[in-house]
Amino acid sequence: MNFKILVAEDEEITLKHLVYALKAEGYEVEGVTNGLEALRMLEKDKFDVLITDIKMPEIDGIQLLEIAKKKEPDIEIVIITGFGSIASAVEAMKKGAYDYITKPFDLDELILKISKIKEKKILERQNVALKTFLEINKKTSFIGKSESMKNILNIIEQIKNSDCNVLLTGESGVGKSFIAKLIHYTSKRKDMPFLSINCATLTEELLSSELFGHEKGAFTGAIKQKQGLIEVADGGSLFLDEIAEMSPNLQAKLLRVIEEGEFFRVGGTKPIKVNVRFIAATNQDVKKAIQEKRFREDLYYRLNVMEIYIPPLRERKEDIEPLSKFFLQKHLPKYNKKIKGFTKEAMDILIHYSFPGNVRELENIIERAIILEKTQYITVESLPPTLSLFKIETIQHGNIKTIDELNKEYAEKILEITGGNKTKTAELLGISRTSLWRILKSDNK
Repeated sequence: MNFKILVAEDEEITLKHLVYALKAEGYEVEGVTNGLEALRMLEKDKFDVLITDIKMPEIDGIQLLEIAKKKEPDIEIVIITGFGSIASAVEAMKKGAYDYITKPFDLDELILKISKIKEKKILERQNVALKTFLEINKKTSFIGKSESMKNILNIIEQIKNSDCNVLLTGESGVGKSFIAKLIHYTSKRKDMPFLSINCATLTEELLSSELFGHEKGAFTGAIKQKQGLIEVADGGSLFLDEIAEMSPNLQAKLLRVIEEGEFFRVGGTKPIKVNVRFIAATNQDVKKAIQEKRFREDLYYRLNVMEIYIPPLRERKEDIEPLSKFFLQKHLPKYNKKIKGFTKEAMDILIHYSFPGNVRELENIIERAIILEKTQYITVESLPPTLSLFKIETIQHGNIKTIDELNKEYAEKILEITGGNKTKTAELLGISRTSLWRILKSDNK
């Protein structure tokens, strides 16, 4: 865990002494001699702790505390004060300072206070991680009914002590982001950050800035230094959704991070070392993307140390009923309704529906049904009427259709119902506009 400390002290000898002692403890430390310099550093970088003298030129410690807390509420502040200024230190505590220390101070005492702050921050992260893990663990009892999902959970159990990168494949909406979280929160990195980004939703420039961060002035609008997700995720995991949408240029930069454990911020000249586990996901045929030169083969093999394929919901019908019940309980509190469950007819329709939008579409359908339902059970009437359009036809040798043909046919019907509104159609199907575009453009002849 990176732990950065900023020291603001106008006595240069004291400042050098503090910086040296804290660096000797293994902390990343920056030192400045006045409040204005401290503010510039806070604008430029993110710090876990600010140690500031209460009396400084330009801006005093109290003013610096107030500004720092507004900018970064999570920063912990330790005030340095003389014996005659303890009242000011108490005022600082009331305004959010973590603690204070009086001059002449005992270095061991200060180091102990910093150690306690670090332990506190680690504990906060662990509490968040534990809460997330418990929520995820609760969900697994609902998604793990089918044999295919049990097999996936078994693989996750087998790799929990491994640090290997993972590639998740499967259609849009099957639950890849959930599986990514499960992999992280059952691993040895579970107490460290889990961050995610969808590579298909941003331009190359924005995605580069989000992943790698940037230096002040690197491009128009870069008014201050920014840490990227790769830097923030140091020690933890980064989930790259729709990785196949990433440009070849960014793929090359990502490959460098995986191979060498370092990167440059946009506009930066200093390499930054990181230790990040990458979990990537795609709904595309990666082998085809490699053949078409849209995806780097070397990056594929670096990410694909362990590949986990998540089947579509239509291939694991056993999961539909428990998932429906889970989503019912998940969304009921928002609408203050007392719905006990599903009628047999409603559940039959759900089980026999093909779900081109997979689990995400199922969740949307259940939430919509909760809003519309007026009785104690979800009925057929509260389900989207489009579900009945997709009933299973009598199968004869001459009318067998592929899944891709059925998906395209259904998407076209929904598009017709929405008056050609692709954004609304994608929302109803529980898929992205990019996935909808692929379904509509697919040639199944």
